[in-house]
Parts: sequence; C-alpha cells; structure tokens
Amino acid sequence: MDKKIGVYFCTGCGIGDALNIEQLGKLASEESAPVCRNHSTLCSPEGAELIRKDISDEGVNTIVIGACSPRVMYDVFNFENCIVDRVNLREQVAWTQPAGAEDTQMMAEDYLRMAMAKVTAMELPVPYKPEQEISKDILVVGGGLAGMTSALEAAKAGYSVVLVEKEKELGGFQKKVKQIAVRPYKELQNGLVEGLAAEVAKNGKIKLYTGATVEKTSGGPGVFKVTIKQNGTQAEHDVGAIVLAPGWQPYDPAKLDAKLGYGASPNVITNTIFEEKFGTAPIARPSDGKNVSSVAFLQCAGSRDPNHLPYCSTVCCTTSVKHALQVKAQNGNANVYVVFKEMRTPGQSEDLYRKAQESGVIFIRCQDPEVKVEGEKVSVAADDEMLGEKVMLENLDLVVLATGMVPASSFGQDINKEPKPGQQADKKEDELAIPLDVIRRSNLLNLEYRQGPEVPALRHDFPDSHFICFPYETRRTGIYAAGCVRRPMNIGTALEDAAGAAMKAIQCVELTSRGAAVHPRAGDQTYPEFAMQRCTQCKRCTVECPFGAINEDEKGNPMPQPTRCRRCGVCMGACPERIISFKNYSVAMIGNMIKAIEVPEEDAEKPRIVVLACENDAYPALDMAGLRRLTNNPWIRVVPLRCLGSMNLVWIADALSKGIDGVLLLGCKHGDDYQCHFIRGSELSSIRLSKVSETLNRLALESDRVRFENVSIVDYETLPALLDEFANKLIEIGANPFKGW
Repeated sequence: MDKKIGVYFCTGCGIGDALNIEQLGKLASEESAPVCRNHSTLCSPEGAELIRKDISDEGVNTIVIGACSPRVMYDVFNFENCIVDRVNLREQVAWTQPAGAEDTQMMAEDYLRMAMAKVTAMELPVPYKPEQEISKDILVVGGGLAGMTSALEAAKAGYSVVLVEKEKELGGFQKKVKQIAVRPYKELQNGLVEGLAAEVAKNGKIKLYTGATVEKTSGGPGVFKVTIKQNGTQAEHDVGAIVLAPGWQPYDPAKLDAKLGYGASPNVITNTIFEEKFGTAPIARPSDGKNVSSVAFLQCAGSRDPNHLPYCSTVCCTTSVKHALQVKAQNGNANVYVVFKEMRTPGQSEDLYRKAQESGVIFIRCQDPEVKVEGEKVSVAADDEMLGEKVMLENLDLVVLATGMVPASSFGQDINKEPKPGQQADKKEDELAIPLDVIRRSNLLNLEYRQGPEVPALRHDFPDSHFICFPYETRRTGIYAAGCVRRPMNIGTALEDAAGAAMKAIQCVELTSRGAAVHPRAGDQTYPEFAMQRCTQCKRCTVECPFGAINEDEKGNPMPQPTRCRRCGVCMGACPERIISFKNYSVAMIGNMIKAIEVPEEDAEKPRIVVLACENDAYPALDMAGLRRLTNNPWIRVVPLRCLGSMNLVWIADALSKGIDGVLLLGCKHGDDYQCHFIRGSELSSIRLSKVSETLNRLALESDRVRFENVSIVDYETLPALLDEFANKLIEIGANPFKGW
C-alpha cells in the first residue's frame, strides 16, 4: 500500500522535560513524515482521538508513536488497518538518561530513525487461511480423571469433543482407587470416576471411543486429521486442538534398590498394590492372609532419587497417610509407622496428616531406611533424625513402599537412538550442535511430523513446553498436556489442570480460526513466508524449528505448516539464504534499523553499541530499569527481537561494517531450567554466535566486540553495570576501524 506516515510524540511522563520534542519533529519531517504532532498525554482519549482524526481526515495509515514502552498501552495505540510502531522514549530514554543531555537527545533521535526505517519496510499482516475448513472440535486422548474432565469442560463450553481411551472402560488409574481424601478433608470418600464416566456417556457433544487408539495424527491446529483405530475398524475426525491426558503408571518396583526388600518377601508390596488389593477388602498379610497388626509405610521409594525418579511424585505422602488410616480403622490397636524423608501434605491435606497423628500413627523421619527379610520375618531399620538414634521396627506384617508416578509419555523406544538405514545407532547428529529432543514411540498420538511421532519428552520425561510461563502447552502447537502426564499431581490439582488444558484448546481453535498465533505471541497474524526459488534445501529451518512447524518433502524442500507456527522467527535466523520473512519482521528490516543509527566520528568519543534484546525477558528488564529510574549507558541502541533465536548473523556484519563499536546479545537463560519462551531460541543464538569469529576475522575485527549474555526479567538491577562493563571493554579495545567509512 502507499504509505502516509504520521509521527506522534507524547510530552508527558517527563518525556517533554528530557527531550527537545521540536527537534525530534524536524527529524521526523526530514525522514518523510508529512504529519507530525505532539500531545501532553497521548494515551488519553483525547490523544488517541488526535491520531484517529488524522487517519480519517489526513489519510495517515502508517503511525510512529514516540511515547511509553510498546509493552504498555497497546490497547490504546491499536489502530485497525494501520501499520503502527512504538518508539520507547519513556522507559528507555527519558527515565534512564539525564534530562537535556546531548547523549539523551542523540539516543531519542536514533530510535526515531530506526522506527522510520522499520515502518518503511513493514506491511500489514494478512491472516493465514488454510485451504481446508478450520475445525473447532477438540480431541482428548485419555479417559482418566483429567481426560474426562477436559472433555466435559470443553463440551460445557459448547465445543464438540472426541474422547479416546485405550482401555475398555473409562477411569484410568483412578478407577483402581476406591476411596479418596477430598478437600476439605473430613472423612475418606468414594472416588469420582464413576460419576464422571456417567456424565461423559450421556453428554451428546462427546463422541466416545473406548478400547481405541490414535493411529495417526497429521496437520496442525485447526486442521488436524486424526485416524482412530477401534476393534479393527478405523474412523477419521477433523479436529482443531488436542488435549493429551494419558495419565501415568507407577514406577517399576523391580528397579528399586535391593535394600528396600521388594521381591524378597510377599509381605513387601507397593502402594499401588495396597490400593488394588485392600481398597475395600480387609487388609491382610499377603503371605498367609492373616490380619495385620504391624505395618510400615516407606516413603520416596525411588522418588527424589537421582538413580530412579529425581522428582517428588506429590501424592505418595497423602496416599500413605490414607492407607495408614485404613489400617487403623480396621484395627485400632495396630502398630502403624510411616518412615519419611519429608512429609509433604500441603494445604488442607494437612488435616489428613493431623488425623493420622491423632489416630496413633507413628511418623519417623529417616533419609535411608533398610528393609531386612529373614525367612518370614520382615523388619525395617531406620535412623530416626528426630530422636537421634537408630530404631528397628521388627515383626512387621506388611511393608508398603511408596513408589512414584511415571508419565505415560515416557514409555517406548527413544527414536533418537534408533539407527536409520546405513547409520549406526547413537550416531544421529544434525548440523546443529544442540542435543536433539527426546521423542519416544509411546503410541499416543503417532504424529506425522518430521520431528517425530510424539511430543518431545522434556525434563524427567514430562511433555511440558515451558515450566514457568506456559503450563499445558507442549512443543507441538495445538497439543496441550493435562493431568499427571504433565507433572505429578493430586486429584484436586488434576481437575483444575484438566479444565485449564480445555480452555487452552478452546483458545487455540478460536485464534486459529482468525489466522492468529496462539502463544506466546497470541493474536499475531503474521506467519513466515518462504521465497522458495532461492532455497538450497539445507534443512536448517526444519532442524531448528522448536515446534515442528516445518516438515520436508522427499527432496528436502521445507513444507511450512503455518497453523503450527508460533511466530518466533527462529527459522528466519537459521536460513543462510535469508529466504524467510514476515510481513512486519525480516532480516532486511532489522538490518535497515541498524543501518539507520547515526555513528559519530571517532574523535567525538561517543561509541555506539547495538543491543539485540529478546522481547520476552531482556527488553522487559530494560524497561524495569527505567521504571526504577536506573541510569543506563548512553551509547546503547536497543533492537527488540521476537526471540534471540531469530538473530541472523548478517545483522552483526551490518552493525560492525556500519562502524558500530560493539554488539551485545541479551537472551534468556537456557539449559534444564530454561526461560526462553521459544524453548531453544536463546541457546540457538548462542551457538550461532560461537561461529561468528569467521565473520569478525574477515572484517579484521576483535571477537570481544560481540558478546552474548543471559538475562532474566528480574536482572534489571544488574543490567546497567553489565552495559557499562561492556562499554568499558570497547574503550579498552578501541574504536571500530570501520567508523566513518
């Protein structure tokens, strides 16, 4: 479209006091903006109306707003069918630099030039519309407590649901649990499964398949095509989103350390065996069927153990307390012991713990108990930390080991260890030097994705996407994990979790139907476009995409699936030919922003530093520094990136060849406890940067001119010192020899 640019400055919040707005207006006019106006409170109804009037009367369709951070007031400065860019004059200029200083004005002018270069290259997004019709039906895989709850919640919201359960009956593991402790605890109650199953059966919006499996899943959000196999027949459904709720299995007790005694005596059993055998039946000694009068429950049997399950399985303590109360209810005189590392009965489950104490259950804190079996005699040796002495629990009728939860997604062969034809096992390596996702053949979804048949198994094999910011969301867009497959949880949490996953699935189908991204850039209507005539089939985009949004055809050509895309731009940064771009985000666009920075001559002694900052953590941290009125280095020029993984190395070459003295990359923490909203973007940029020395050598420049730093949003207090330290290093190195070319 023909662009008519309007530039609008807010003079409130100290911006007008810190900057020469008239001079900025002159610069805007020089940069081809025919309309330029100021307002004391641009975010007010009157200020927004000023812009709307120019849109209607002056034909302004491209708007540059010099005011507060783009992270605030985005609803006020949202103008339909207009290109809009925000210049952060408040948090990152007026509030971090001395008012009226020359460097402060120069910083503001550079940011204005960068915005003008950006909007000149931007186009209005055109929402993606798949060739096939968008489905808003929701598939739920797993008919346990979480699966049934997700299906019912989605159906109550008015959406059609397909529910697939591999067993002949609904209920999952919870079907084996006869009594539960429901908040607030008063007495043990009957389980919830039967009631939920009855609700599912009579709900007309739920299509139920039992004794069935998902044989194949293709497509993406809004256009998933699912093949379901049941009793030798097949059925196909078009669905818009998937809730993955296959539940959990108990840890295999045969793998436990021998000192816990499993297998040495029939009277040493697990908590799941106890539940199955004695949920409603009399509690008896397995070896001879006699009533029990002495029972020990041993907690964390394999859980919180780096050699078995490194995590807490959440429900074991409450379950053992429940079982202990059942023993006491049968025989009030029975000696009942619970040997624990730490008792974890948070919230109202504490009432259950207190009830057990009042009933005479004895709790012994011990980190490393040992079960001793001599003939038919079973005893437990424990170092009681509270008493400071060793105790021996002798002549026990029953020892119950509290084994933990293992997500259903963790079973099956790891496909990364399967050899391909002509390839040795364990030798699979892509060009990228990052570990491959662990994907197992768990026969849950059977995805037709280049990246593998299931969702990736992340830390401890739970398929969560981001452990802090994005619960439910797996690394496969439109597929949401719920219940104990996502993390260990109790019944109350599982019910809440299931409802949350259902709401996420609904959000997915609604946003996808509008051609918008789901998360984390919810509502973004751009998507990557490929100039295929220049593609060299290098496969970098398909390898590096964290979300399986790009498949390959038989010739290695990328086959994008836009509804899976989360708009991170990782593929754009990966492509050496720079054939991938978005309407409002491209390699050329960011390059032009960098080139728009005015670089003073060397004798001015005003170095310039380009900061490529992740918009999810680093950029907010810079804003936080402004909110706290911390002083930032005046030489920095910040370019926000969707994700640092979208960084293309040509930007570093552009910056240094322009005469910029240094480039600082601020990305999210990566590793096991990663903070990256796009999983591996920060890690990918760090790897790419490790290869930049070749570029620097070609330019005859020092490698210290480019640095990568991990930054969290809470690091705002340390950011100014980090920026100053980098600036001082550049002074030590000396001016960029390309300055002034």
